[in-house]
Amino acid sequence: MQRALEWGQTLTPTHLRTRPNMLTGELKAMARLAAPIVLAELGWMAMGIVDTMVVGRVSADAIAAVGLGAIVFYGIGMCASGVLLGMDTLVAQSFGAGDREDSRKSLVNGVWLSIVLIPPVMALVRAFDPLLAAFGVDKEILVLARPYVHALNWSAPPLLLYFAIRRYLQAVHIVQPVMWTLLTANFVNLAANWVLVFGHLGAPRMGAEGSGWATCLSRVYMAVVLGIVLWRRESDAGKISWRPDAARIAELLKLGLPAAGQMGVEIAVFAVVTILIGRLNALALAGNQIALTTVSTTFMMPLGISSAAAVRVGNALGRRDPEGAARSGWTALGLAVGVMSVAAVTLLVAPHMIARLFTPEAEAIAAAVTLLRIAAFFQLFDGLQVVATGALRGAGDTRTPMLCHFTGYWLIGLPLGAELCFGRGFGAAGLWTGLCAGLILIGSVLALLWRRTSRNFEMIK
Repeated sequence: MQRALEWGQTLTPTHLRTRPNMLTGELKAMARLAAPIVLAELGWMAMGIVDTMVVGRVSADAIAAVGLGAIVFYGIGMCASGVLLGMDTLVAQSFGAGDREDSRKSLVNGVWLSIVLIPPVMALVRAFDPLLAAFGVDKEILVLARPYVHALNWSAPPLLLYFAIRRYLQAVHIVQPVMWTLLTANFVNLAANWVLVFGHLGAPRMGAEGSGWATCLSRVYMAVVLGIVLWRRESDAGKISWRPDAARIAELLKLGLPAAGQMGVEIAVFAVVTILIGRLNALALAGNQIALTTVSTTFMMPLGISSAAAVRVGNALGRRDPEGAARSGWTALGLAVGVMSVAAVTLLVAPHMIARLFTPEAEAIAAAVTLLRIAAFFQLFDGLQVVATGALRGAGDTRTPMLCHFTGYWLIGLPLGAELCFGRGFGAAGLWTGLCAGLILIGSVLALLWRRTSRNFEMIK
């Protein structure tokens, strides 16, 4: 549902620069909202890093198995969670308009939607299991990856419920509990990994599978804690009607399905790249997992800013302030440029140091270093694309980013990467070069699209 567009004003970056005090105020407000979300996203990513580091002490095959299994689960689970991104638009705009009842209506139906999504997500993850062998993945890796995926699959119910509650809390500016929940969940994950992967405290030594169960336990913790936060923050939560509303669910799906499609397109292309690299050898796949974990970590920073942008843009449009919405979007894009420039420099100057954090094996480190250097060149554009996507989502546009991601990744990036990898013999580096080209295109186009959108905001009466 697009509640906000056009008052007949033309808003440009130059126009916004004439209001330095307003921009300073927006920067402070954006930072207050974005900082806890960024820390929460980094906390989320830290779980994957811990899993990789822990199993890295087992073997390179274990790293490869966890990387392959995780990308399979996330390709399905995170795509399903994308359906809930419609809550960003509806809750943020209702909150900006001061309509608390309507915000809660979106919460209730977001929770119902997450419950409906649980069975198909778990079924799809299980159905994908026999396909791994069909893709030609190394058999030794499959032996470790399958039990890991089976364990991880049981984290789908708490994960989807957690996402529904989190989208609501962020949209109404309750972000500190989200941050602390994720940060403390890392201690749960680390302790469970130590017990289950290595077989401490009388537990069986489960290796990669134990890491999957550790992640599952940490997600149960996250869902329970945020549920308690929601109940305590909404003092009259017991009076909320939990009856599903078909019309509101339809609104959520109208916004959420394209957003889920965009996430699915992006996650799936990395899943395909991981599977294709799995056809090379275990060392190439281990290097890919190290590089993918690293760039996923740097991506968490603009991802958090993107969520803040969606909320701030939605809030402004809800209170009928199109100039404020444009200012929020441009401020978020500026923040993304800053943080991702630092990330790019870090990947260029310290790739060996980063790779050694994951494994002591020299050949796996060498494989990762090559990919990390390629990744440095798309950091800036990765930040631009995700923040522009968030700003557009706050304005109610989730379809355009989906189309841009499909074109950039699947029609340009992946075909180019496959040709460089298998046709030209560049291996994993060829696939990552193709992704780099696709991301540069996507980031550039979405930044230009946000410029057009921010210049033509109007309000639909």
